[in-house]
Amino acid sequence: MAGGAMVDRGNGKEYPGNLTPYVLITCIVAAMGGLIFGYDIGISGGVTSMDSFLKKFFPSVYRKQVEDTSTNQYCKFDSQTLTMFTSSLYLAALLASLVASTVTRKFGRRPSMFFGGILFCVGAIINGFAEAVWMLILGRILLGFGIGFANQSVPLYLSEMAPYKYRGALNIGFQLSITIGILFANVLNYFFAKIKGGWGWRLSLGGAVVPALIITIGSILLPDTPNSMIERGKQDEARDKLRKVRGINDVDEEFNDLIAASEASRQVEHPWRNLLDRKYRPHLTMAILIPFFQQLTGINVIMFYAPVLFKTIGFGDDASLMSAVITGFVNVFATLVSIYGVDKWGRRMLFLEGGTQMLICQIAVTVSIALKFGVDGEPGELPKWYAIVVVLFICIYVAGFAWSWGPLGWLVPSEIFPLEIRSAAQSINVSVNMIFTFLIAQVFLSMLCHLKFGLFLFFAFWVVVMTFFISIFLPETKNIPIEEMATVWQKHWYWSRFVEPATGGVEMSKGSNAAKLV
Repeated sequence: MAGGAMVDRGNGKEYPGNLTPYVLITCIVAAMGGLIFGYDIGISGGVTSMDSFLKKFFPSVYRKQVEDTSTNQYCKFDSQTLTMFTSSLYLAALLASLVASTVTRKFGRRPSMFFGGILFCVGAIINGFAEAVWMLILGRILLGFGIGFANQSVPLYLSEMAPYKYRGALNIGFQLSITIGILFANVLNYFFAKIKGGWGWRLSLGGAVVPALIITIGSILLPDTPNSMIERGKQDEARDKLRKVRGINDVDEEFNDLIAASEASRQVEHPWRNLLDRKYRPHLTMAILIPFFQQLTGINVIMFYAPVLFKTIGFGDDASLMSAVITGFVNVFATLVSIYGVDKWGRRMLFLEGGTQMLICQIAVTVSIALKFGVDGEPGELPKWYAIVVVLFICIYVAGFAWSWGPLGWLVPSEIFPLEIRSAAQSINVSVNMIFTFLIAQVFLSMLCHLKFGLFLFFAFWVVVMTFFISIFLPETKNIPIEEMATVWQKHWYWSRFVEPATGGVEMSKGSNAAKLV
């Protein structure tokens, strides 16, 4: 870069470039990597509410649900083996994300997507043909490996490929794919549950092959990101790719900053160890707390176990599956709201509004369930109007999550990390997400049995905590080029004490996102 002053918008540089059809199509294809995660979230809850599935693999749960009238309504599905079927996937995803970090850094984002698709495909086939619980668990573990690779690579790919002005909307395409996967899974569960002979659950589980093939084939067709090419020493190819991606020839400023960022990245021999450096304190904090809080919104209580939950609070079989379909539709449409508004209204506004909305709805659902079942959980069918009220509040809650913590929980961490720690920090982000997804999935049914309607107050408490955290500690990151993200920390009232300020002259800092001539 030529010497002189940096073009300053108050937060950093303004790179030229357009939202080209090439980038749009590329990001849509890449975002489909979220389908495998969403399909699994949606399919598992529906399958575990199917009588034929429970009879074959979890007969004790089936007997407790159908024959044992002494068990209170909150404890009908309380089984550690049953929850292990759901949660084992997320433990596997945790382990896979650690390996995926190295693959993503050394070989690029596309190989991680490819491995993720292949592993998920194999797991789906094993689950579809399962004859014993161990086959179910093995299949789930392979599905988890696939999700670990995909969740590591897809958000990074989208953040690096997108022009900074549209990065929020394009990155949220990943969350949109998750919600579409959940919706399709819920719809398929509803119809497959009606198949005579009780083998519809095989189609539900085996159907995961379809989204797996989409990401596998898509990863072969997708181009590398310019960032990844530079990171692996392909500078000439990266310049040509950047021109194609941005739709203009004058990409020198952005390209030079990418080169400088890569040089700073190469000086970091141990990105995992460097994550503990003082200058990365804000990045590490967000990599841990944002996914931690995302899971403690309680959303997976709804998404994993929606049919089970609705059945537990008195809905019939068809009604419980249909209620899950309704929440799935709400999830998709509310995510579209986030895509429209994230680069207009900003990340913080969506976080704060969504948190407030979820809190109100969680309190309302608590009151509704408490008035109907009380502490003892006396069995009984819900009146139609009462059921509609419960579903309405749950839908409003899902909408609040779907335009705030759902997409932003993946977007914000993927856009704030400097290149030198990006893969390692994203691995931390995915790992924390999977640890708490696993824990919530594993203990939810026991918590429901013991805490009863108070379970929703437990999650409501955490929604209050996370909303205050965002209001105090998260700076706004909309419209900031990913190479210039260091500026948001340097201007923050608290994080500025940890991040090194930019200086004149030549800066070669491992703590900033680029080594710059300013």
